[in-house]
Amino acid sequence: MTITVHHLENSRSQRVLWMLEELGLPYSVKRYERNKATMLAPRELRAVHPLGKSPVIEDDGAVIAETGAIVEYLVERGNGKLGPPAHRDDARRWRFWLHYAEGSLMPPLLVKLVLARIPILGKAAQKKLQPMIDLHLDYIESELAQRPWFAGEEMTAADIMMSFPLEAARSRAGLDESRPATMAWLEKVHARPAYQAALAKGGPYAYA
Repeated sequence: MTITVHHLENSRSQRVLWMLEELGLPYSVKRYERNKATMLAPRELRAVHPLGKSPVIEDDGAVIAETGAIVEYLVERGNGKLGPPAHRDDARRWRFWLHYAEGSLMPPLLVKLVLARIPILGKAAQKKLQPMIDLHLDYIESELAQRPWFAGEEMTAADIMMSFPLEAARSRAGLDESRPATMAWLEKVHARPAYQAALAKGGPYAYA
């Protein structure tokens, strides 16, 4: 069966396309554009899932939302490929980073994005928020300085989950060459053939 990906431009759903390319699973893309005034997802997505968000996938009659849930579903669908490594410590790291991406790192990045749209007061608030983001970025840098991928020696779904927040951080939250291990990781991600194939399938993506 072919998986349908409901893909919103410049969003978390780019990770789903990348993962599908890494797994070699057949899929089709239904692409949506953001409202140019609000930058929100279009109403058409509510016909797919009540929350009207992306990513959402459809597979054999099932509708699955939330990136982490989709990633875990695809690991199972791909017979365990990109799933938790065999070594216990690597498997523990896999689960941590899989959930950390959306549970801890994305919230302050999203707040910063919202504050950037508030004149005057937003800029002052962003300055107070940046140290919190820096704490996360320093932590990530220290971890990637110890190993080539988030879980260990091999790329896994944990790296796919971490890609979007770190791309966003590079775009608008201070991630730069002062954190060389993280930047080197991003370069490796973007150089992967499956990542490039996902870009070709998904259309323009501002964070690549």
